[in-house]
Amino acid sequence: MASAAEQMASNISWSAFGKATELRQRIYFTIGLLIVYRIGTYIPVPGIDGLALKQFMDDAAAGIGGILSMFTGGALGRMGIFALGIMPYISASIIVQLLTAMVPSLAQMKKEGEQGRKKLNQITRYGTVALALFQAYGLARSLEAGDLAHDPGLFFQATVVVTLVGGTMFLMWLGEQITARGIGNGISLIIFVGIVAEIPAALAQFFSQGRSGAISTPAILGVIAMVVVTIAFVVFMERALRKIHIQYPRRQVGMKIYDGGSSHLPIKVNPAGVIPAIFASSLLLLPTTISTFSGSQTGPVMSTILAYFGPGQPLYLAFFTAMIVFFAYFYTANVSFKSDEVAENLKNQGGFIPGIRPGKKTEDYLDYVVARILVLGSGYLALVCLLPEVLRSQLAIPFYFGGTSVLIVVSVTMDTINQVQSHLLAHQYEGLIEKSQLRGKKKPATKKAPARR
Repeated sequence: MASAAEQMASNISWSAFGKATELRQRIYFTIGLLIVYRIGTYIPVPGIDGLALKQFMDDAAAGIGGILSMFTGGALGRMGIFALGIMPYISASIIVQLLTAMVPSLAQMKKEGEQGRKKLNQITRYGTVALALFQAYGLARSLEAGDLAHDPGLFFQATVVVTLVGGTMFLMWLGEQITARGIGNGISLIIFVGIVAEIPAALAQFFSQGRSGAISTPAILGVIAMVVVTIAFVVFMERALRKIHIQYPRRQVGMKIYDGGSSHLPIKVNPAGVIPAIFASSLLLLPTTISTFSGSQTGPVMSTILAYFGPGQPLYLAFFTAMIVFFAYFYTANVSFKSDEVAENLKNQGGFIPGIRPGKKTEDYLDYVVARILVLGSGYLALVCLLPEVLRSQLAIPFYFGGTSVLIVVSVTMDTINQVQSHLLAHQYEGLIEKSQLRGKKKPATKKAPARR
């Protein structure tokens, strides 16, 4: 039988949305900041030769058509002020999270509550600046090597570094503002908008290849069917859970004895989300991105790496799979699902898994269950990410049907819809509470004064 929350969620309509004034303001605020982000992707970095850049990007479209260009929403191809995108912040935040699990001082800082969280956020910002400086300087030198600068030199390098680092920090601020005052996760929405904004142009290029005869009609229909099936599969797997039964004993509060209850501990089939795919793609596309901007100055070592680890190569696919599986297990064990903390929380709350002793035995059992679940979860991630790579290398499809992009779009969409429903449910609950309070108020009975005789 559906719960009260599920029944209320099923009754959510446009009329309920129209009454939720705060939710509308949050949505408008989010849309406004995302429009600012899209405008910034079209503002070019000073000192770039626009015509040479366009010709260069047209020739090297296959090389930069990976995850870096996808995350920047096309700003890298136009060399806009947001050319680095939000990727330095994502990398810094993931590195800090991983170090928190391994460095005792950072782990202690995380346990300090709000004050510790602020310190970790500050460390993440410093890491973002360091990574952005490194990437911006490398990009500036690559632009000079590709003869894309009007006046190469120290001043051009400083201009590019300051502009790109400032753009990344501004994007980080936008994401934090959306998370605090808007709807959804700001960083994820920025990546989501960057991916979705490039889909129309990619579709137009894809269908133009079909009209010219470069791609057959059955191949086009097959790719469309593959995208639909992949999206449905991702939605199904992202909502898949393994529920572990939790039992709570009887407890006495004062003179009353409460019966023991039961609940479930939900464990997602893919607890790490899209993080393993992002990390693996970033590592594998780094040599391709460097060689794209280096042009003819690529050395013999880089040429050898590209020959064996280029997109579509067997070693590339094998290493991609290994990295996805490794990061799925590593990120889950150290960040997304810590079995020792879960077991300790259950013990403190008096809950236990039937047949399993609290404490160390519960932790070992949770590790065993999560390890078995991740066999399916990491395999699902690898399948979604490798299937487009294999098809693109075999069919030479120019459109970037990346499994990582599908994972991000589906995950962010589901998370944002859940947050909108949560706000609507909270608004409905507030309305019910106000009505009950109004009905509960009774006018005090006024006694008539006795008539005087």
